[in-house]
Amino acid sequence: MAGLFDLSGQVAIVTGSSRGIGRAIAIRLAEQGARVAVSSRKAAACDAVVEKINAAHPGHAVAIPASISSKPDLERLVSETRAAFGPISILVCNAASNIHFGSMSDISDEMIRKIFENNVMANHWLAQMVLPEMIERRDGAIILVSSIGGLRGSEVLGAYNVTKAADMQLARNLAVEHGRHNIRTNCIAPGLIRTDFSKALWEDPDNHARAMQAMPMKRLGEADDIAGAAVFLASAAGRYVNGETIVIDGGLTISTNGI
Repeated sequence: MAGLFDLSGQVAIVTGSSRGIGRAIAIRLAEQGARVAVSSRKAAACDAVVEKINAAHPGHAVAIPASISSKPDLERLVSETRAAFGPISILVCNAASNIHFGSMSDISDEMIRKIFENNVMANHWLAQMVLPEMIERRDGAIILVSSIGGLRGSEVLGAYNVTKAADMQLARNLAVEHGRHNIRTNCIAPGLIRTDFSKALWEDPDNHARAMQAMPMKRLGEADDIAGAAVFLASAAGRYVNGETIVIDGGLTISTNGI
């Protein structure tokens, strides 16, 4: 079974990998033999993750800071990853943003445009950048980290949820377009995970209590609970999974909220 998850010789980019889910994915990909470009906006945070990975797996990680809101930054991320490790075979689009907590009725055009650019357009750009080499090699895995928010409505996370639904459709469309080249594109949809990004949803005692009432497993998810699915989708174990959204939420979306 170990061979099914072996990523030796693979080169991965993981955006938003200085903390949380992205960090966990980068570490687990490297454990399976992949060489990983760790990327987020802050160089020092990227360096800390690279140091951890390389201490256990020398030479398997490099830090390439980049902002997902900047297409030139993403172009540099891709080119510097190629220069460091070679052609890219795994792309994990994990970085995202949510700058509005409240109703969509009062969100500004600037805010909603920014959320769409960071959460959808950046993923589209990165896919465009790496697909030619994946097509040439007839192999590749693109993984978009979406959210269960893309499956649900929300009174306070509407704009974010719309973009996460768009990521699911982006994965489906890329899967249809490029499956013939042996390129798999899939989404992971985490539920409530204990990360800094989602702190507003679980740090408040009332929010936490409501989540626990609805949660069959009666615990929050941890970042490492998501990483195994990324390894699966990137490896031979997931070679026939294409265009899917894998929900990892401890059963939250199937709960009846205790009723």
